[in-house]
Amino acid sequence: MKSILQSRYWGVMARGMAMGAADVVPGVSGGTIAFITGIYQELLDSLSSIGPHSLKLLARHGPLVAWRVINGNFLLALFGGILISVFSLARLIGSLLQSYPIVVWAFFFGLVLASAVPILRRVPRWSPLVLACFAAGALVAVAVSELRPAQIEATRITLFLSGALAICAMILPGISGAFILLLIGIYPRVLASVHELQLLNLTCFAAGAATGLMLFSRLLSWLMHRYLASTLAFLAGILLGSLKIIWPWKLPAHGVGSVGDKLVPLMSNTSPATFAVRTGENAYLGAALVAAFTAMALVLLVEYFGNRHEGGSNSC
Repeated sequence: MKSILQSRYWGVMARGMAMGAADVVPGVSGGTIAFITGIYQELLDSLSSIGPHSLKLLARHGPLVAWRVINGNFLLALFGGILISVFSLARLIGSLLQSYPIVVWAFFFGLVLASAVPILRRVPRWSPLVLACFAAGALVAVAVSELRPAQIEATRITLFLSGALAICAMILPGISGAFILLLIGIYPRVLASVHELQLLNLTCFAAGAATGLMLFSRLLSWLMHRYLASTLAFLAGILLGSLKIIWPWKLPAHGVGSVGDKLVPLMSNTSPATFAVRTGENAYLGAALVAAFTAMALVLLVEYFGNRHEGGSNSC
């Protein structure tokens, strides 16, 4: 049993690393990775169990009981993986986005497109209300994609609030916390703080993220348990609507960014042919299609093996 648990938490850590890698990219949500790897509900329930009740358990029964109640081993492994990924992959992801932006965005486009499949499959029933929630989710994602970046000063308070806002977006499949940071103009400062280990800035941002995570996870967990069909449909709508944000072929819009810039999500969509004509650059259509279909196959394989694992667990 001990070896089984240990192997499981190594797997949870690997999922956390995948979530961290996704969260570094402005346009891809770590919540998407959590959902397609089968840990989304457990993540929400574990986070929502942290609060006054767990503090009372800590005072009355000690740390071991409180740790079990909040599923501490799971959270430690998951967030450990996220932190490892953020600090080790932030520079690599940025470099790939600069060198191979179209191929990278095509991979994430395929990843997000295929990720809608397991969510839609889990909607237990469809009704006019559920369809309306699906449409509302898509409209929310499209509306977010139409926003243009602002610029706020990176103070302790704004870093705290930015962390709270970004973490709420991160936990939603389809809406990227990094993309929200781009929209409010604080993403470069946060990324610089990670690269340069600016501990004060990171502490303020992390405190805001922890606060937002505790509050928002409770709301999502409550919705998932009471309004599962409507919530899943809304999340699927957000996911599919967010494809507009990460379409690989983009042109600078309204003076935002430049071709090949990391601000790709804030640019206007175009076709591969128009991109090649307007920029004089290679559209890399073949490589982009290979990357997108590879990502889609990866998602469907993860879902397949996840379902087999769930089936094996239930049979035991």
